Amino acid sequence: MAEIQVEEHASPIKTPKQLVIVVVLAFAVPIVLIVMLTQLVTGGGDTGKSNPGMSDEAIAKRIKPVGDVAVDPSQPAPAAAAPAAVQVAAAPAPGAAPAAAATADAGKGKAVFDSACTVCHTAGVAGAPKTGDKAAWAPRLKTGMDALYASSIKGKNAMPPKGGNMSLADADVKAAVDYMVGLVK
Repeated sequence: MAEIQVEEHASPIKTPKQLVIVVVLAFAVPIVLIVMLTQLVTGGGDTGKSNPGMSDEAIAKRIKPVGDVAVDPSQPAPAAAAPAAVQVAAAPAPGAAPAAAATADAGKGKAVFDSACTVCHTAGVAGAPKTGDKAAWAPRLKTGMDALYASSIKGKNAMPPKGGNMSLADADVKAAVDYMVGLVK
């Protein structure tokens, strides 16, 4: 019979010293490669003053505001805004016709509406009934004019007292309510 010859396995590592060197290199080489790769990706880690992008001037240029406010020194300083004066119409003479008084109140009501009420009531902001919208005003008119006056003067839901203009007299607020109600009748 023929003899079967088995070749023994031969390893390139023959001594324990070679084994230690291979194990150390198996850990060290990948670590060094990873560190070198991160340095390549991050720009080499040169974040000191030698990097021109990190100079004080370059940083100041990057964080500089987009615009500047320039004040002309030859112009006078702006005066503080004075509160808007509310025009008070003179009381009609005792013999004057009631129609003239109603026209004066309507003019005052429109002026107050234009200054304080139009912002919300023209667009219907926060549930405010739109000017001229009969369906929106109908339930409010059912409560009566006194209730409308009270909610306009004291505020209701999202509407602040006096439409947010606390300098208005109660009569001015009532005139504005009369003006808006007149637009839906």
